[in-house]
Amino acid sequence: MKEVRLIVKNKFKTKEGDIIEIKIWKVPKSKEFPNEIKYSLAFIHKGERLIGYDNERTKGHHKHIRNKKIEIEFQDYIKLIKQFNEDIKNIKEELYGGKNGNKN
Repeated sequence: MKEVRLIVKNKFKTKEGDIIEIKIWKVPKSKEFPNEIKYSLAFIHKGERLIGYDNERTKGHHKHIRNKKIEIEFQDYIKLIKQFNEDIKNIKEELYGGKNGNKN
C-alpha cells in the first residue's frame, strides 16, 4: 500500500493579522482521489474561515467563500493555489479596501 505524503505545508500570518494555511498531500489513487491529491486551504480573518478549499472524501473538489459552497474544477495543485490566492486578493479588497487589500 502506498503512503500518504505531505507535499506542501505552509501557515503564516499576513501583515493584517489574517491566517493563511495550505496543506496538500499526495495520496494513493482511489475513486475518491483519482488525481492522487488531497488538500485543505484556508484563509482565516478574526478567527473565522472566510475562504476554504478542500476535497473531502465524499464531497469532491469545492471551495467555501464565506458560508457559500461552490464546486470547482481541479487541474493541478499549482493552479489551485493560484485560484486560492486570487480569492484571497478579492476578499482582502472587500475587507480592507483598495487594490490588493491595501487601504488608500
